Amino acid sequence: MNNLVISAETIQKAICLLRGQKVMLDRDLAAMYGVPTKALKQAVRRKVTRFPADFMFVLTREEFAGQSF
Repeated sequence: MNNLVISAETIQKAICLLRGQKVMLDRDLAAMYGVPTKALKQAVRRKVTRFPADFMFVLTREEFAGQSF
């Protein structure tokens, strides 16, 4: 396994507030790990039991349109 070093500043910049929760978008998390977003989402789906029920959610069109990503 590769040792991945991501600065705290990079992580902080990727965190946004949605539905009253601090979240990171899949595309930002995938970029940090150096994988395509599709691969990240596929890995989560394959091992869904390893993640808490509220680990991820899908944005509505309004939520997506209202954010400045």
